[in-house]
Amino acid sequence: MVMPYVDTASTVDASRAFPLGISVPSTGSPAMDDPRGAFANVAVYAPGVTTLEIAYQAPGGMWQLETLPNVTNGVHHGIVEGLPVGSRYGLRASPDHEPLPLPLPLPLPLSMTATDFDADGGQPLLLDPYGRAVDVHDDFMTNVRMASDFDWEIDSSRRIPWRSTIIYEAHVRGQTMLHPDVPEDLQGTYAGLAHPAMIEHLVALGITSVQLLPVHFHVDEPHLQSLGLTNYWGYNTAAFFAPHPAYATEAAQAAGAQAVQDEFKGMVKLLHAAGLEVILDVVYNHSAEGGSDGRTLSFRGLGEMQYYRNDGHGRYVDTTGCGNSLNFGEPRVVQLVLDSLRYWVDEFHIDGFRFDLAVTLARNAANEFDPRHPFLVAIAADPVLSTAKLIAEPWDMGYGGWQTGRFPAGWVDWNDHFRDAVRTFWLADRAAIDAGGQGGSVGPLADALSGSASLFEASGRSRLASVNLVSAHDGFTLADLVSYDRKHNEANGEQNRDGHGDNRSYNHGFEGPTEDEDILARRAQTSRNLMASLMISQGVPMFTGGDEVGRTQQGNNNAYCQDNPIAWIDWTSTPESHAMLRSTKRMIRLRKEFLAGQAHDDPTREKQSYFHWFDAHGEPMAGDSWHDPAHRVVQLLLGSDDGQVDGLVVVNGSTQDVKVTLPLLSNDDGTGNRLFELRLTTSELHDRRQGVRVSSGERDVVQANSISIYRT
Repeated sequence: MVMPYVDTASTVDASRAFPLGISVPSTGSPAMDDPRGAFANVAVYAPGVTTLEIAYQAPGGMWQLETLPNVTNGVHHGIVEGLPVGSRYGLRASPDHEPLPLPLPLPLPLSMTATDFDADGGQPLLLDPYGRAVDVHDDFMTNVRMASDFDWEIDSSRRIPWRSTIIYEAHVRGQTMLHPDVPEDLQGTYAGLAHPAMIEHLVALGITSVQLLPVHFHVDEPHLQSLGLTNYWGYNTAAFFAPHPAYATEAAQAAGAQAVQDEFKGMVKLLHAAGLEVILDVVYNHSAEGGSDGRTLSFRGLGEMQYYRNDGHGRYVDTTGCGNSLNFGEPRVVQLVLDSLRYWVDEFHIDGFRFDLAVTLARNAANEFDPRHPFLVAIAADPVLSTAKLIAEPWDMGYGGWQTGRFPAGWVDWNDHFRDAVRTFWLADRAAIDAGGQGGSVGPLADALSGSASLFEASGRSRLASVNLVSAHDGFTLADLVSYDRKHNEANGEQNRDGHGDNRSYNHGFEGPTEDEDILARRAQTSRNLMASLMISQGVPMFTGGDEVGRTQQGNNNAYCQDNPIAWIDWTSTPESHAMLRSTKRMIRLRKEFLAGQAHDDPTREKQSYFHWFDAHGEPMAGDSWHDPAHRVVQLLLGSDDGQVDGLVVVNGSTQDVKVTLPLLSNDDGTGNRLFELRLTTSELHDRRQGVRVSSGERDVVQANSISIYRT
């Protein structure tokens, strides 16, 4: 059955071009007297069209179509009657002056498809760039008008200092899909992530901040659909204000967009109550519309030359590798992103953001990265956003795309220097040595452990601007770094051509799963070395969900399209997973204890950190030793300039046990030598040697390929 077109009247003069999206009509408008809240001010930035219509359906009603009568500086706006909270709606754009054919056949919601709206040769319905929710029926997408009601009680942002932050990168779906203690109907959902079993794990682990892979509404690329795969990671955003409904429980999805939104907010509320921050991985560098020949969902149909960066001749300038780049030289695009960020902080109580391919967001008119780009300046001046955690992935695919260390004050950067240095020392060097060759020196590792301070100095930031990582969603898991020499991405349908080829990994003598106890022992020790390097480093540590239990992706280092056990966390307890979890908890506890007294390395603070480096003989490191591959032992004494000594880290990257002379230190009163207590060793002797006390100036044995950490 097809319902007839219903004509409605617009109130022309009372509408406004701000705020964008759907809002309550302005004070003084006759529409304000409507007790049902059925009137709405609709405003859409659509500079590429001359006529913009809104098709909408109130709950239980018929579909209606209305032209937005006013245009102000590219914003089409009007007051629409019959659009209460819960209404579905979409936009129709006409690029010329010809009137759209009316009446248009408008079917019932469950039978409605994009073809029905495209039957006359016009555009299908477009998503509102400011739409707060997306409803999907048979691949046909509409927005939903939302209410912001939610009982937050006393919830507020956690505001954990960077010095104390430990980030846990998680995927909403993959985190709980296989968790045996999460009820089946909650597995893979927002509610599942906030289930007591998961919160108990995260709190016991000791992390402070959960960083979620994209939760904005996203769609799958056509080539993945043809392969029967999906964009599991979600880096293909179609709506910057809407949570992804497929991550809600089936019950919430059936109840509608409001229930989905409430489930998301409930997740944040429960994580906050447990003392955990919630950080979102956000993708503002491109949209899901892809290249110029891609699917038109929203922006392209409203004004592609304004929304997307182009060369002035209508050709897209792509610095993302995804077909398009949002145009951050356009004030309305900057406004869109700022409004989206502010919405997630205000309405969802989000604590911070990790910006995917962040360099694209700060390219100027010449397509060059500008650390004083208006977008970055606007965030710094914003009273809401400037207090949120701001994390840059400091590179993109364009010319001059690598900008680690150059983002401005207020931001922290993913530190690929740390990642590469730690992997090289413990994996690539070890592989070379085991093959009869020579590894590298300790210099790059020492720089990484000290937070790559020189890398961030030019931007006016300290080592606390370094987000240190060994693994992330993109690349090998920690367990796969020690188990595979090569990527194995055949399941992605691209003949193993996708994914990074330079992983600096080492399989320790056998590719993939093995039952060889010697290989397993060496892999386990290297895994502990990698995690320990991360946890005792200066800066902000981040690791990927599942690394704490030895999660494997079977050698797939680009599992973006694997919504299956390849990418999900396997929570099955094995001796190996239990041992890794126990070690990770121990290292996180030690970090919190070890670095609790460390300074913030802010020049405005009185207390500053210091680092003293010693060789295996307890003597200050000589210049030549830093670059000599034969010297793979180094000691790092940590303290602060008020005379406090926090502890000692001893790294032995050689293949032999080494008798190391601990640095000579006297007690505070000058009487006698200080005692160092061994708190952790990554060797297999930890349980046997933990608690051993050694006087400074005396010798202790540090096992081959291990880290020992002492407290004074």
